[in-house]
Amino acid sequence: MPIRISPSILSADFANLERDLNRISTADLVHVDVMDNHFVPNLTLGLPIVERIQEVSPLPLDVHLMIDDADRWAPRYAETGAFSVTFSAEAAANPRQLIKDIKSAGSRASVAIKPGTPIEPVLDYLDELDMILVMTVEPGFGGQSFIDETMPKLRAARAAIDDSGRDVWLEVDGGINDATIVTAIENGADTIVAGSAVYASDGTDPNERIAALRRVAATVA
Repeated sequence: MPIRISPSILSADFANLERDLNRISTADLVHVDVMDNHFVPNLTLGLPIVERIQEVSPLPLDVHLMIDDADRWAPRYAETGAFSVTFSAEAAANPRQLIKDIKSAGSRASVAIKPGTPIEPVLDYLDELDMILVMTVEPGFGGQSFIDETMPKLRAARAAIDDSGRDVWLEVDGGINDATIVTAIENGADTIVAGSAVYASDGTDPNERIAALRRVAATVA
C-alpha cells in the first residue's frame, strides 16, 4: 500500500510561507488548514490566501476546511484548483450534494470526522467519496497528542474501503510522529498529515523529516 505524506503548513512560518512550501518539495501533497474561529476555536487563513498558495505551491493542495457552512464555501475552494477539498461532516447540511459540487468544481472530494463523531454515517456515502479523513486530535490546533481511541473508526473505514473495491484514500491528521505513524498505518491509513513532525522545532530540514517518516512507514506499509 503506497503511503502519501501531506505536511501541514499550520506548523510552517506564515511570514515565510512560500519559502516553507519549497522546503517540503519531496512530499506528495501540502495540507492547508482553513479555520474560521467558529467551527473550531482558531483562525488561520481564508480563500484569498489559498488562491495565492495555489499559485506558488510546488505540490498539489490538500485543503482541509474546518469551517461552518461547508455547503456554501467548499466548492469555492475547489475552484482555486486545489487537488482535494475536505469538508467536515459535522458542518455539511447535504454531504452528498456537496461532494458532487466539489467534484464539479474540479477537485477530489473528501470528508473529515472529529474524534467523537461516528464513522457509520460517512460510510453510507462511501461510493461518492475520494477520501475520508479521520481526525486523530480535536481539530483546531497543531501540536496535540495522538488519540488512540480513534483507531477503531480508522479500521472500520479501511474495511469498508477494501470491501468497496474503490480507490478511496484514508487520511489521518493530528499528533503524527515517528511512533504514531506506525499505529496509523497499521490501522489502515494510507495518507498521513504531519505538521510539527515535519516543520521540526529543532531546525531539521523538513525534507529530511519527510524522508525519515517515509522510512518508518516503509517498515509497516
